[in-house]
Amino acid sequence: MSSQEDVAAEPGPDTMGSSSSSSSSSSSTENDATTGDIITITIGATVPTGFEHTAAEEIKEKIGVDARISKDRGRVYFPITTDKLFQVHLLRSVDNLFVVVEEYDHYQFKESKEETLMELQQLASKLSWTNALEVWKLNRTVKKKKGYRKGGNGNKVKPTAEATDAIAADTEQQELPQGASAAESQTKAESMPDVDSSAQDSGEAAPPEAKLIKFRVTCNRAGDKHSFSSNEAARDFGGAVQEFFQWKADMTKFDVEVLLNIHNEEVIIGIALTEESLHRRNISHFGPTTLRSTLCYGMLRLCKPQVSDIILDPMCGTGAIPLEGAIEFNSSFYIAGDNYDMAVNRTVNNICHIQKRRAEKGSASGLPIDTVRWDLCNLPVRTSSVDIIITDMPFGKRMGSRKKNWDLYPSCLREMARVCRPGSGKAVLLTQDKKCFSKAISRMGGLWRKLLTVWVNVGGLHAGVYLLKRTGAVFGQTPEDVYESRGKVNTQGDEKDDKQLS
Repeated sequence: MSSQEDVAAEPGPDTMGSSSSSSSSSSSTENDATTGDIITITIGATVPTGFEHTAAEEIKEKIGVDARISKDRGRVYFPITTDKLFQVHLLRSVDNLFVVVEEYDHYQFKESKEETLMELQQLASKLSWTNALEVWKLNRTVKKKKGYRKGGNGNKVKPTAEATDAIAADTEQQELPQGASAAESQTKAESMPDVDSSAQDSGEAAPPEAKLIKFRVTCNRAGDKHSFSSNEAARDFGGAVQEFFQWKADMTKFDVEVLLNIHNEEVIIGIALTEESLHRRNISHFGPTTLRSTLCYGMLRLCKPQVSDIILDPMCGTGAIPLEGAIEFNSSFYIAGDNYDMAVNRTVNNICHIQKRRAEKGSASGLPIDTVRWDLCNLPVRTSSVDIIITDMPFGKRMGSRKKNWDLYPSCLREMARVCRPGSGKAVLLTQDKKCFSKAISRMGGLWRKLLTVWVNVGGLHAGVYLLKRTGAVFGQTPEDVYESRGKVNTQGDEKDDKQLS
């Protein structure tokens, strides 16, 4: 998402009247609370679905304000003053940020499509845009400017881990007729509420007086009781915004991205503050199943790393989890391992990329992390020597297969139980193969106890993050500890699959 530049003055705030007969949780009320040049505004943030409470905890911890979790899963909102705006870019649990122009908790849509779209057109001129646009301009000075995304084709959404919050979304963009129309990019949400829009970069902006502002409208809609499509809402609302501000519509090289978020009866209008999703911050060498850094952060917070903890990721892939841990929870030591050479090489390259970036900024380049190639069912690690195990297990979709998981899961859970400290050790494991995982846990002879399950959306798949506690049972004293006659897991086929996918 993008944000940049200057804007013309606009009329003061108006209420929606009959358009919003229910209570409007108006951000403009907060926006009017100013102290000199310091403005109080509401920031919205998209977060990995399922980790909304984790994001709220981080916001309380780092910014000192209470966050409100949206009815639309995957979003949180919190107040902040403009003198602390830089702090929102330091959050590790959020994907995209936007400043709220106005929000309506119970927007009463008209029954007919024509009346509803006409109301959306009228809404653009009734909103109080001033403070949100001031925040948007200020935001440019507190974050690094980025160029336009290479390729610039806005109507493609990459099916990567960025789709975590979007269960069923397809983005469309179209040029509108000259005059009463605007550029739009919308996400058509089906009946599922977990919707996120694609992130787009904006370019280096020229001085405001020398350049006409370019914009687009992105509509994120969830709910099956609307008489209109996301495309139609973005088109008509965008046309009204264009007419009101006299901006130029541009779907790819835009300066301002106006957001129209509709979730059932909840309507929120905002202006994007991030050009690209913050979940891409650590990874330069991606694999077929690279996790979002924001999801990795949520998993790490679940296990609460302590000083001097030894933290193991036995199936590290590109190293997304241990890298996030080594940066954010750097008082612990991380060991990243995998049984594929290609995965280990990607992890090493990603570590080197972060170290180089830190060195260029003048920071200490060293990270408390090391990489190893190993057999995850026969780890070269001493028994009861690891404090935390955290990993993304193969779902049996892009990596491995469901059939192989029935052998792999019991074997790796048993080996994890061996190396993890009895009584105090923990494991945080992500998997979509819930049936296989539950069966494997039940076969562990009481070595693991399930404490918590967080349901998340990973690339459109409904997956679980399981927090396990290592019981005090001594490894090797129950029949389930011994390898069964089925033998070790054959990983050679999976290695070929990984090479083909990459």
